[in-house]
Amino acid sequence: MPNPFKAVMNIRRDELPLSLLMFGYFFLVISSFWILKPLKTALFLQYYQVSGVTLGAIHLGAAQAELLAKVLNMGVAFIAVIVFTWLSRRLYRQKLTFVFTAFFLVSYLVYSFVLQNPSAPGVWTFYLFGDLFSTLMVATFFSFMNDSVTPEMAKRMYGLVGLGGVVGGVFGTSVLRVWIEDVSIQGWMFVNIGTGLLILLIAYAAGRIVDRGKLSNAVPDERIADTKSNGSTKNAAIEGASLVFRSPYLLSIVAIVGLYEIVSTILDFQFKATIVHYLSGADLGTHLSTVYTITNWISMFVQFFLTSFIMTRFGLTAALAVLPVAVLLASAGFAAFPVLLMGSFLNTADNGFSYSINQSAKETLYVPTSREEKYKAKAFIDMFVQRFAKAIAVGISLLITMLFNDFSSLRYLSLVTVVIIVIWFVAVRYAGRRFSDLSNSTGGNGK
Repeated sequence: MPNPFKAVMNIRRDELPLSLLMFGYFFLVISSFWILKPLKTALFLQYYQVSGVTLGAIHLGAAQAELLAKVLNMGVAFIAVIVFTWLSRRLYRQKLTFVFTAFFLVSYLVYSFVLQNPSAPGVWTFYLFGDLFSTLMVATFFSFMNDSVTPEMAKRMYGLVGLGGVVGGVFGTSVLRVWIEDVSIQGWMFVNIGTGLLILLIAYAAGRIVDRGKLSNAVPDERIADTKSNGSTKNAAIEGASLVFRSPYLLSIVAIVGLYEIVSTILDFQFKATIVHYLSGADLGTHLSTVYTITNWISMFVQFFLTSFIMTRFGLTAALAVLPVAVLLASAGFAAFPVLLMGSFLNTADNGFSYSINQSAKETLYVPTSREEKYKAKAFIDMFVQRFAKAIAVGISLLITMLFNDFSSLRYLSLVTVVIIVIWFVAVRYAGRRFSDLSNSTGGNGK
């Protein structure tokens, strides 16, 4: 029977079962996230749109208050790194998925009651909870995936697997867009409970395939060693960081992740401030869900038709360069025309490529690393570094908007992003070359 995906993605027949299962796993994770994201953002902005937040002598508008929430996310991420690192010493692949999914299932149930009558603590914690979900579940998914394939398998499979996340984004935002006015926030919590239960089943099936060695040329199943040999007596808060700072290659990934998060946070602030300036009330939630839906449809197109093609034909460096080019063009457009359409396009240019080709390319960088690096170093980068970079972007955004009080001052943030993108390109070039070297040393053919 011919391979139905070979026309677009060169996946081998023995790789299809795992690829399809991980497609489904990622689909459900991202569907849940894109249901949570507009809900938590709209709830937060609506709650503070009139009154704002006062901290001493400083008064923050709704969009500025959201930046403060992003800073608090750094503290949550630091705790998440410690928990993830500690658990990864004992659990891996599907077992790690079981633990974190169970935690979020319980949390959904709690918020189905807490958000019936939203209060300030409920609004803030729900906002932090939404980011914690993406932080932990995406990191857990890709640790599972990266621990199961070789570099060459990754370049073949990650187009389809990443497509699961992109389609999940389209599905989640599209369903939310249609039903947002008819289903309560409590109802959406129960929808996510259903997706969480499905994630448990899929992770179990995928884990059995990997554990039984049903993939040819798969990564050897190296069990995590005992406490003394694997260094598990180290402080869980710094174990991942120590691995990162010993490796120039991992530091280049830190640069790619960190610089992107600074740029993305600035773009997101420009986007949110723009819609708050032009819209109000229920129109905020409707416009957010519309923009997110369009963004995810574009992301799905990019992932299906371009990701695998670019990664296999032109290599990882070219794939990693697509997002900064798109962001550069969008930032230039907003600097020239700071209107609602261009402000909304900032989100589309960012997330349309970051959740598709950039996500697949960035995760592929981890494939030729050791198991410790896949779990512990990656957790430090994806959780703490990511949130720390967001905090830096928050400081930049607040500083400029306090110096320039009028809405048009938002365009000056685009000048900052242009400078950062130049450095971003340098990190992409180095990481692409090192990936090629590491892949060749392990029997792959990186570009």
